[in-house]
Amino acid sequence: MALEEKREKRPPVTPMMIEEEAALRNGSRGLPPGPWAEAAGPRPRTTERHIAVHKRLVLGFAVSILALLAVTMIAVLLSVRFEECGAAADGPPRAGGNGSLSGAARQPPGAGQPPGRPAAAEEEEARGGEAAAEEKEEEEEEEWQRRRELPPWARPRLPRHLRPLHYNLMLSAFMENFTFSGEVNVQLEVRNASRYIVLHAHRMHIEAVRVAEDKLAGGVRVARSFLYPQTQVFVVVLNRSLEVQRSYNLKIIYNGLIENELLGFFRSSYVLHGERR
Repeated sequence: MALEEKREKRPPVTPMMIEEEAALRNGSRGLPPGPWAEAAGPRPRTTERHIAVHKRLVLGFAVSILALLAVTMIAVLLSVRFEECGAAADGPPRAGGNGSLSGAARQPPGAGQPPGRPAAAEEEEARGGEAAAEEKEEEEEEEWQRRRELPPWARPRLPRHLRPLHYNLMLSAFMENFTFSGEVNVQLEVRNASRYIVLHAHRMHIEAVRVAEDKLAGGVRVARSFLYPQTQVFVVVLNRSLEVQRSYNLKIIYNGLIENELLGFFRSSYVLHGERR
């Protein structure tokens, strides 16, 4: 009798109760079907594809920033380098047309200019002489090109029309400013007639050149001489060709710097008992 009374006290099941129960099972949190139930329903999350796209965009932006910084740094370095080159070109003494320093920069102590001679006039004469020498050199190179041959000073090896027999070398070193002066006398034997004398020389300032025939007081006139840095040679151009089976004496007076590197006549030092020597 007690069980039957309890069953009779339960409320009857209505259609509204059935709809609410179905809504709870479908996840609509007990709301009846309609626009409010759809708005309150679960929304889709961001997919992995969207995340990958976002990562690519961030990576591309970072790469572009790094590239911009690199270009800016390169531009700054190039501008600084350009300014340094310009300052170096304006500051130290410039090299002459033969690739060496001017005579005033390479002269030893005591070799001053003659009195009563303005320095500006000497510089103008030197520039005019260098320009004329360059013009003659270009004309001779054009002549050799018309012959379809390389000039003797542009070849990788020295010409064989001359054979050195003996060298007599004298040097004077000046340790106050690390310069030196030298004089060399070379006895040459002529194998083939030529009016060119080519020998190796580099980073020198040539003061004087003389060519004389042995056992004779007269000499052979030198038309001009020049250094050719491309092949590191010194060229003497004569007014006439040297005769075959004759010997001549070539005298060159020059000066230069005692280099601070392993090149030519260079200087070095060592430390002994804490003292540099």
